[in-house]
Amino acid sequence: MSRSKESDELIFFVNGKKVTERNADPEVNLLFYLRKVIRLTGTKYGCGGGDCGACTVMISRYDPISKKISHFSVAACLVPICSLHGAAVTTVEGIGSTKTRIHPVQERIAKGHGTQCGFCTPGMVMSIYTLLRNHPEPSTEQIMETLGGNLCRCTGYRPIVESVKSFSPSSVCCQMNGKGKCCLDEEKNEPGRENSVCTKLYEKEEFQPLDPTQELIFPPELMRMAEDSQNTVLTFRGERTTWIAPGTLTDLLELKMEYPSAPLVIGNTCLGLDMKFKDVSYPIIISPARILELFVVTNTKEGLTLGAGLSLTQVKNVLSDVVSRLPMEKTQMYCALLKHLRTLAGQQIRNVASLGGHIISRLPTSDLNPILGVGNCILNVASKEGTQQIPLNDRFLAGVPDAGLKPEQVLISVFLPLSSKWEFVSAFRQAPRQQNAFAILNAGMKVVFREDTSTITDLSILYGGIATTVVSAKKSCQQLIGRRWDEGMLDDAGKMILDEVSLLTAATGGMVEYRKTLAVGFLFKFYLDVLKQLKMRNPRRYPDIPQKLLHILEDFPLTMPHGMQSFKDVDSQQPLQDPVGRPIMHQSGIKHATGEAVFCDDMSLLAGELFLAVVTSSKPHAKIISLDASEALASPGVVDVITAQDVPGDNGREEESLYAQDEVICVGQIVCAIAADSYAHAKQATKKVKIVYQDLEPMIVTVQDALQYESFIGPEKKLEQGNVEVGFQCADQILEGEVHLGGQEHFYMETQSIRVVPKGEEKEMDIYVSSQDAAFTQEMVARTLGIPKNRINCHVKRVGGAFGGKTSKPGLLASVAAVAAQKTGRPIRFILERGDDMLITGGRHPLFGKYKIGFMNNGKIKAADIQLYINGGCTPDDSELVIEYALLKLENAYKIPNFRVRGRVCKTNLPSNTAFRGFGFPQGAFVTETCISAVAAKCHLPPEKVRELNMYRTIDRTIHKQEFDPANLIKCWETCMENSSYYNRKKAVDEFNQQSFWKKRGIAIIPMKFSVGFPKTFYHQAAALVQIYTDGSVLVAHGGVELGQGINTKMIQVASRELKIPMSYIHLDEMNTMTVPNTVTTGASTGADVNGRAVQNACQILMKRLEPIISQNPNGAWEEWVNEAFIQSISLSATGYFRGYQADMDWEKGEGDIYPYFVFGAACSEVEIDCLTGAHKNIRTDIVMDGSFSINPAVDIGQIEGAFVQGLGLYTLEELKYSPEGVLYTRGPHQYKIASVTDIPEEFHVSLLTPTQNPKAIYSSKGLGEAGMFLGSSVFFAIAAAVAAARKERGLSPIWAINSPATAELIRMACEDQFTNLVPQMDSKCCKPWSIPVA
Repeated sequence: MSRSKESDELIFFVNGKKVTERNADPEVNLLFYLRKVIRLTGTKYGCGGGDCGACTVMISRYDPISKKISHFSVAACLVPICSLHGAAVTTVEGIGSTKTRIHPVQERIAKGHGTQCGFCTPGMVMSIYTLLRNHPEPSTEQIMETLGGNLCRCTGYRPIVESVKSFSPSSVCCQMNGKGKCCLDEEKNEPGRENSVCTKLYEKEEFQPLDPTQELIFPPELMRMAEDSQNTVLTFRGERTTWIAPGTLTDLLELKMEYPSAPLVIGNTCLGLDMKFKDVSYPIIISPARILELFVVTNTKEGLTLGAGLSLTQVKNVLSDVVSRLPMEKTQMYCALLKHLRTLAGQQIRNVASLGGHIISRLPTSDLNPILGVGNCILNVASKEGTQQIPLNDRFLAGVPDAGLKPEQVLISVFLPLSSKWEFVSAFRQAPRQQNAFAILNAGMKVVFREDTSTITDLSILYGGIATTVVSAKKSCQQLIGRRWDEGMLDDAGKMILDEVSLLTAATGGMVEYRKTLAVGFLFKFYLDVLKQLKMRNPRRYPDIPQKLLHILEDFPLTMPHGMQSFKDVDSQQPLQDPVGRPIMHQSGIKHATGEAVFCDDMSLLAGELFLAVVTSSKPHAKIISLDASEALASPGVVDVITAQDVPGDNGREEESLYAQDEVICVGQIVCAIAADSYAHAKQATKKVKIVYQDLEPMIVTVQDALQYESFIGPEKKLEQGNVEVGFQCADQILEGEVHLGGQEHFYMETQSIRVVPKGEEKEMDIYVSSQDAAFTQEMVARTLGIPKNRINCHVKRVGGAFGGKTSKPGLLASVAAVAAQKTGRPIRFILERGDDMLITGGRHPLFGKYKIGFMNNGKIKAADIQLYINGGCTPDDSELVIEYALLKLENAYKIPNFRVRGRVCKTNLPSNTAFRGFGFPQGAFVTETCISAVAAKCHLPPEKVRELNMYRTIDRTIHKQEFDPANLIKCWETCMENSSYYNRKKAVDEFNQQSFWKKRGIAIIPMKFSVGFPKTFYHQAAALVQIYTDGSVLVAHGGVELGQGINTKMIQVASRELKIPMSYIHLDEMNTMTVPNTVTTGASTGADVNGRAVQNACQILMKRLEPIISQNPNGAWEEWVNEAFIQSISLSATGYFRGYQADMDWEKGEGDIYPYFVFGAACSEVEIDCLTGAHKNIRTDIVMDGSFSINPAVDIGQIEGAFVQGLGLYTLEELKYSPEGVLYTRGPHQYKIASVTDIPEEFHVSLLTPTQNPKAIYSSKGLGEAGMFLGSSVFFAIAAAVAAARKERGLSPIWAINSPATAELIRMACEDQFTNLVPQMDSKCCKPWSIPVA
């Protein structure tokens, strides 16, 4: 075989520097190479599957044909380094740093408060940077499409969007003030305005302009390489795989003949996922990315021929250009493709995924294949034997052997014909999220009519998401040929399609009834769409379509969020140097944006460092019969296998073992660990551990299972006031019901991360851990190793998001790693992959609630009896505290005179659930708000009136007998009513609903009384160490952990005020247990409160020592005073301490002053739902929060927004799915959808209430880290209101309690109509369902 010359030299550039690798390993991806080989750690690991955007970098290539350089963002975790030959890679380090200069993108996202924990920030920066390299003044659509592939769990996205929007003069300004001015420009902060409201969180005038001429140039060497690289076949041989990249089509066809089973890879977005998550490996991989024939675009009068190698982004651009130039009737299929190309995956995936790969992979949820399949497209294929044309039809998409490519054939191009005059094509999809989510169901539909009639001559319908391949409704379509396009045809078509397109109860993905309903719903949309177009062509021939129906044809647009953030400006008399009360940028904001902020896994490798991977149980409840790790131990790179027998001290705590011993009690429990010289070797070895199990009974998965078997953790907790029985006797009406609320995954962007470094002396160890509670980690490791705590030093520099999930779990995982470190005597790095993290660590407790409410006809509640059950999982963890908090806070804002609440923790065979932001309050208060809404519906009263009627109004006592003043609660409620123009908008919502049948709007306003803190005094103690150096610089250490909530920024503000020095003098390094011992977990919204008091105390001690010196030289400089103190032998180091708030609870009596203070708030949200699909759009949210005197309004508003969006996810989007055997299906962003940028309200306004005194907290501030979480329920109740409007119009009875989350499936199936009635209800008893609710 005569083939071009071979080369094993891989050449590419990273940040302008040449990289040369010989025999690069095809299984090594760019993310690994950047982080572990060339030590550029700004690019982060978030999921490993291209779904989160944390690893975004920019790739630039030179096209020798067009002579142009293209720039595109990619997910580095999916890019094999072998595919980078001739490319220039730019990472976050390459565009700017604090050592050189920061880039305008980095500056604006940091100064605009678009970063909190900072873990997602480098990826965000690189997505925005790439956008600006291509479009220096981007449009709204370009911005939203760009950000759609990046997830953030902290900020709520609004400040990130604003940062990008600042580059776009054409973007829509909020213009909320009615003067045509931006709200950010309105406030000028004139002196003397002591009570002024400020709406400016940063000075955008300070931003440096974008200067495209300052960017890195494309390396000329790569241009020369691109011009003459076609004659070389690149061959890279790795440990298990060989990568071959031919330069000519002839070479490619010869290779495919020689290796017919070798896959072709261009974007690696499909094959890469299989290799990563399904452990698929290939001896040979062929990359045709350098074959010019695969990238040719040909435009003729018959249609377009697109090269199979074109990326989906390139396809979108080509189609957009053609559609703009041709009549609509000719571009029906092109428009349908464009509709899906805007939302398919994220921008990073669309930039590399090829058209040919998308087609050939034939994924069952492919968004494009059903459209191409109905469009009479042709595949142009080639082999050494010649060329062939293959129809891209239903047989090809179904995988029929004789309808596809032969193993030796290669797809060269795809022909997309133009539409004929009487041909109509539409595309439909419904996904869990508007952007970057696989469709639950999609469809391509085409109809052809006899000329100038509505008689069907051809009909094609293809569905994706129904089965393991794309499914055709071919029989139904054939039977409908010759029929007229009318309602009779539509009715018959729906029944035929449901008969033909079947789904089993146990079908993968579940949602069987919903998917069937979508199938006929899409058909109805297609019917209306075609009818509308026919009507436009000939208004007289076709009947009018009621306007009430036409709303359904309008998809929710990708709109850019905007809003106003308002807070009280600082007093005009406050010194400019005093930073307290000012919107100061996050202390690490710039470092986040440049990638210089160091997280646990960013730390350099030490000599001899090993990597840990764990083997987890595949059974929910079983006895371990045997464990054979011999094959794993003999695997390449493996140093040791660690089991329970290797633990020198305690193997865990209470019922939670580090390593399972004799028995496993959940799927995901750690059985053993593998220590190896690389993570890849450790991971491969875990698959060779052989464990034999014997199933044990009972297997308890759900709350209902636990109730049946009386399986509980701890005793029942109970609170009661008044006389409940008498209250029910006095009531006009009594309502009983149930509430189900699903769990929630923390989805912190940085997965659980631990490094253990044995120091080789006295059994000392350094633990570097991403934890909220370093002292607990220290204690767990010490107990596990059987050594004193003073030998263990836990270090926490910063944490990439936590939300409660890094309170107890890091202690257990660090202990697992510490055993491995002690046994091997070498440093251990233990970083959980996203799937393992979600499987092992648990999340928010799912809740099942039962209620009985007695009330008067005017809506006044007389009595309530509520029983709560939470799914605690297999071990106690924090579950008993969570149920206590749920009961203590359940009443929310309401005074119910006769009230009984009881709660139990159910013990099940699921991974133990744990602390989560809000800690029981989002679940408990949700039950109460459900009851309030049910009472309002039963009494035919507006919900806001029932809420007002039952709200606390005067100084009173809570259900646990703690006195409080609800004045600020009422103020928040009334201010929110006013800010949101509630009644005017409610009237507008009612008018909209009267004019639209298939789309409905809802609006809801929810009050909140959130209690801050822990139920024990000792949990509130804090310590700090403040040290002044002789040059005047100050080092602050405290017991709190920087989780992204800005605690370090606030501590610097506190020290600056107390020491009366600029913030620039103050440095705050890591938190560690040697500097500040016996710390308490950073949580319960108290971190800044208690640690601030400790820092304040230390500073005041130091200032008292300096007082005599200052009084002797009042005009001296700080440095002079400090030096004089040193000369006088005055200590310049002080420990500050705060004993804590008094907090105790007597559960026997059911009373206690538990919480130091309350945070009050209110939120009003408006939504629009699509009754035919279940999709919804968050139109507007107004939040008013009682933050008292905010130490840092930018940080506090960021916390409110981020918590709200996380709550929005809890109540409307995020759904954990378990098999009947307790196996978690949703183990990454691929399956589990948190809110993305398109899910936040289009208008998003946050106001801090006019401050009032809060003597309990430092500077009269309040902790706002958690409170906003529950306010996300306002979106849920707005959805419920919209569903109620739909049901009322359809003559259906009210639903008293809608389960949470209100997903598209739940919304659609609640809006019952003729299409849901067509679908027979499935009987789960006759067939085991794919997934089950666990609460």
